[in-house]
Amino acid sequence: MSSKPVVLIAEELSPATVDALGPDFEIRHCNGADRAELLAAITDVDAILIRSATKVDTEAVAATRKLKVVARAGVGLDNVDVPAATKAGVMVVNAPTSNIVTAAELACGLLLATARHIPQANTALKNGEWKRSKYTGVELAEKTLGVVGLGRIGALVAQRMSAFGMKVVAYDPYVQPPRAAQMGVKLLSLDELLEVSDFITVHLPKTPETLGLIGDEALHKVKPSVRIVNAARGGIVDEAALYSALKEGRVAGAGLDVYAKEPCTDSPLFELDQVVCTPHLGASTDEAQEKAGISVARSVRLALAGELVPDAVNVQGGGVIAEEVKPGLPLAEKLGRIFTALAGEVAARLDVEVYGEITRHDVKVLELSALKGVFEDIVDDAVSYVNAPLFAQERGVEVRLTTVSESTEHRDVITVRGILSDGEEVAVSGTLSGPKNLQKIVAVGAYDVDLALADHMVVLRYEDRPGVVGTVGRILDEAGINIAGMQVSRSAAGSEALAVLTVDDAVPQEVVNEVAGEIGATSARSVNLPG
Repeated sequence: MSSKPVVLIAEELSPATVDALGPDFEIRHCNGADRAELLAAITDVDAILIRSATKVDTEAVAATRKLKVVARAGVGLDNVDVPAATKAGVMVVNAPTSNIVTAAELACGLLLATARHIPQANTALKNGEWKRSKYTGVELAEKTLGVVGLGRIGALVAQRMSAFGMKVVAYDPYVQPPRAAQMGVKLLSLDELLEVSDFITVHLPKTPETLGLIGDEALHKVKPSVRIVNAARGGIVDEAALYSALKEGRVAGAGLDVYAKEPCTDSPLFELDQVVCTPHLGASTDEAQEKAGISVARSVRLALAGELVPDAVNVQGGGVIAEEVKPGLPLAEKLGRIFTALAGEVAARLDVEVYGEITRHDVKVLELSALKGVFEDIVDDAVSYVNAPLFAQERGVEVRLTTVSESTEHRDVITVRGILSDGEEVAVSGTLSGPKNLQKIVAVGAYDVDLALADHMVVLRYEDRPGVVGTVGRILDEAGINIAGMQVSRSAAGSEALAVLTVDDAVPQEVVNEVAGEIGATSARSVNLPG
């Protein structure tokens, strides 16, 4: 039996995908479109790589025992039950930027094909028919192109078609006019765009709000000479309404790459000569497939190494993580584990506080990392960046993130602070020190300390008096436990003191209890951080 993590490739992917995974994994293959074969193959794998033919739904997720990541070598996730995966702690990743150029180029190709009847003329000529007059088209130059959705793909289409001399307008409620102006695009309302456009191309995600957006009502507002292209998602353009508009002469032509139900091999639209159709080729280039495979392979490597993946779609606080923030992730997670060890229970409210220069960046991910650490040692299920927020929600824990741009004694500080059920407050703070980002604990509650984090620690609270340090040392010596470091903090002589010890081995609970009894500790906790 291999000790390597198992990666299941359920569909044909670029050879570069396996190369990008490297030698650290056991690679298996199956036909993901064969349901029985998939369910049998997925049971004991750590990751599965798919395209569009494999459905990873509730049943498939339930059939797994140790699945950690589902990787879709493409953009859409219609074939992945993301909520089911999230509940099971399975990270879902895709390759959101792999096909943007390829998809934009196909949309441009469909625009040209509908304008000049290229496929129809090609078919006629190959059938022995020379029909120059039948296939007279229109120029793109000086025509108005309406881009519905000015995201990454829509922006590329606008850029490319501007080079053809087209005037570009767009509808996108999430883009500000100055940003559109930088692209040479004028923003309009959807109704205005429908009325002025000679060509319309759709580049929106499929959501309840966009489904049927270009429907019967919209298609009664367009010019009869308009040509409509949809290379985004099926259903955004209502196919029945489009068919009626084409038959009635209210729309001059259409270019379609996507359909409401796929695969689609029988549609009334296919009967119309003014419609150019392709079988969802938006991502079908060698370059896009290679980019997608390499992208998700890298994501799988990160996910199976326990790291946060920027392209994970079901991780709160994901996205692009600043390089300055990344070293804080393991620190925040360890602080979360220390917090739980000190608290001894689940907090009613949890605050993750971030201080210093690091707050110039988006630090939401540090809250997530701390939350992962908080639940690491108190739930039976594996805790991941995916399901940590669910554990908090299920237990009624209120979680808040606070950022403060200034830090008085350290460049950056992360604090995990919680209110327990009896109203007691527990807090632990840490920082990264020096060029090697040494992880240090700098405060426990109101007590300042300065000690490098270790895999095994003991935290004691007791009344300050002579002989305590000697007693602690004697008991640990008798137990065969070496003290690597120790720091005592107090507000005044004879008041309550706090001692933090780093030790070479885990301290058994009976030894902790003996220490607590001998020194009269009001609190004695052992902390163990190894993975």
